Amino acid sequence: MRICDLHTHSNYSDGSFSPSELVAEAERVGLSAIALTDHNNVGGIAEFLVECNKRNIEGVIGTEFSTDYESTELHILGLFIKEEFLADVNALCEEVRRNKDISNRIMIERLARAGYDISYDEVRAFCKGTMNRAHIGEILYKKGYTKTVKEVFSTILSKKGEFYHSAKRLDVFKTIEFIKSIGAVPVLAHPFLDLDEASLREFLPKAIECGLVGMETVYSTYTQDETLLAKQIAREFNLKESGGSDFHGYRKADISLATGRGNLEIPYELYQNLRPQKEEICT
Repeated sequence: MRICDLHTHSNYSDGSFSPSELVAEAERVGLSAIALTDHNNVGGIAEFLVECNKRNIEGVIGTEFSTDYESTELHILGLFIKEEFLADVNALCEEVRRNKDISNRIMIERLARAGYDISYDEVRAFCKGTMNRAHIGEILYKKGYTKTVKEVFSTILSKKGEFYHSAKRLDVFKTIEFIKSIGAVPVLAHPFLDLDEASLREFLPKAIECGLVGMETVYSTYTQDETLLAKQIAREFNLKESGGSDFHGYRKADISLATGRGNLEIPYELYQNLRPQKEEICT
């Protein structure tokens, strides 16, 4: 059975693998197609595509946009982005990165004032691409403030804690419209991480009206019941199914490329069904 993975990250956001290493791992595990979907960043795409061509793997240009829906953070994947629109995507991502940088500075300043040994310049030097909470958390872990990286996010950097500061995010519906306008495929990432069933059903009609095409129905942390429910809702709303491991390398050590926590299987047909047909015209 041919398989794919349509949700992965490199060290251009908060993954630990370079784009080349990511594609090498894709070849090792037998992927036929892979999407690079760094958070609000397309900086690794050129390296990614070169390596995909070398290894004869179908590479999907993507990114994962951080958006706001009624004060809830939702992630929207833009898949099958055309190279000629990368500058437009990067311009939109730059707005997100500026807002994220402001929130990172505030968090780091709060930590430093409270006595934590950390500085903005130190974190900036540590990460290759877009800085986020994962980089701050890893430095705190390495300095011995917690026993695991995961513990950092449930304690020091908890979203309910005194140090966390939320970044201003893109409007979810405008983001979907933008992705659709450049001929790419907007997909709602891991809906059950952010929404319950009732909220998802309330969100989808407006999202579809704005151009939402797909939804992740196959995902590393879904239970079997969540997978079945996601598939059912996708059918009800006539959405195409997508699937991804959300691979981050060692920063999510329990999540492996393609197989997630060991029982993930993403059929190649999901890639084929989502891929825009040649006759489709950019709106």
